[in-house]
Amino acid sequence: MSQPRVDVVLLTLNDRPAEEAAAQAALLAQTGVELRICVVGNGCVPDVVPAGARVLALPENLGIPAGRNVGADALAQDGPGADYVFFLDNDATFPRPDILARLLAEAGRHPGAAYVQPRLTGPDDTTTPRRWVPRLRAGHPERPGTITTMTEGVVLVRRSAFERAGGWAGSFFLYHEGIDLAQRLWDQGHTGWYAAGIRMHHPLTQPTRHALFHRLAARNRVWVAYRNLPAPLIPAYLLVWATATALRAVRGGGAREAFGGWREGWTGRHDQIRRPMSWRTVLRLAAAGRPPVV
Repeated sequence: MSQPRVDVVLLTLNDRPAEEAAAQAALLAQTGVELRICVVGNGCVPDVVPAGARVLALPENLGIPAGRNVGADALAQDGPGADYVFFLDNDATFPRPDILARLLAEAGRHPGAAYVQPRLTGPDDTTTPRRWVPRLRAGHPERPGTITTMTEGVVLVRRSAFERAGGWAGSFFLYHEGIDLAQRLWDQGHTGWYAAGIRMHHPLTQPTRHALFHRLAARNRVWVAYRNLPAPLIPAYLLVWATATALRAVRGGGAREAFGGWREGWTGRHDQIRRPMSWRTVLRLAAAGRPPVV
């Protein structure tokens, strides 16, 4: 009996060779699946490459979502594509050799889910920062369930749904591309599934709220709204996030950069592909615990 196939896309900036070597060794150790791997050098020639992988060296750093799109497209052109694409951060590791096989089994048990998300923890196999939990109720990361967003760096996506959604929002460069993709997948009638019993590891790092973060996060929030929301919901969404941004700025700064990003997003919104979700999708998202204005 043939094994299920998975296409795996890894991005690199050649910035963490030790972690990349560990991640790739754990990837190659996966059992019960047939892998096709593409390593994308985002503005570089990859230094660490697993045996048999396809290698792409982009002349410039296109950003995370665009780089992932390039890798997924390249694997699709290499013959009959796999039914699933797994997007993997270059410093995330598999603590067991059956992780991908178990994620595929979860996808089989939840055929309505366009994407399946493992629980991401630190190397201790226990600690899960709230920002890694792909739902609003982040206090219990061990609980599985339906999710409306995703943690982009470790996610299994059905290729057919991914392609119909137009892939990742390449123009985002960084931040919130998972919200955008999840909303477009939900608008196809799918859901997402958080397989909390399947754990993967990632170094525990402190998120840095630097000027680029404040600008791009704000800009991309505007683009998420313009790309995906029915017109009457756009002002409500932007008001919610402008208020949240202002409150966070009181504690952490970044107001100037953030509101500059909001302005950049609004003036550049027409460069985005607008496909507003149906009102049925709005109701489904709300019923799943995340109205799309939050």
